[in-house]
Amino acid sequence: MSVLTTKQIMEIIPHRQPFLLIDTIEELEPGVRAVAKKCVSYNEPFFGGHFPAEPVMPGVLLIEALAQAGAAAILCQEENRGKTAYFAGINAAKFKRKVVPGDVLYLETEIIKQKGPVGVGRAIAKVEDKIVCTAELTFAIS
Repeated sequence: MSVLTTKQIMEIIPHRQPFLLIDTIEELEPGVRAVAKKCVSYNEPFFGGHFPAEPVMPGVLLIEALAQAGAAAILCQEENRGKTAYFAGINAAKFKRKVVPGDVLYLETEIIKQKGPVGVGRAIAKVEDKIVCTAELTFAIS
């Protein structure tokens, strides 16, 4: 699989700027996993207030970026095209390091369970092979 661009990502998931938090999808196994990339820029709108003297990507946005990667893995399946994957739960989220401007963030979400329209993904965010965040994300497709 070749890298998916922002335009191709927007054909799979419904997110748009300024809330599309992934730049490319580097690896995609439909219904199984996705690895996305986000080049974190100082120009991100959230850095203006979080925190002006020491910009840090908010943890909730790290979780959202991981969820968007997982949504791509689920919504690229033919039976889910045109649908939306909604958050249904977040468990065991852990934040290990700060994400700051200049970081290249890799977001991997593996679908570990799915029954009907509800599923669970195991999510890991890394910068330079160092884990910055992990979580278990529950989703519902509608």
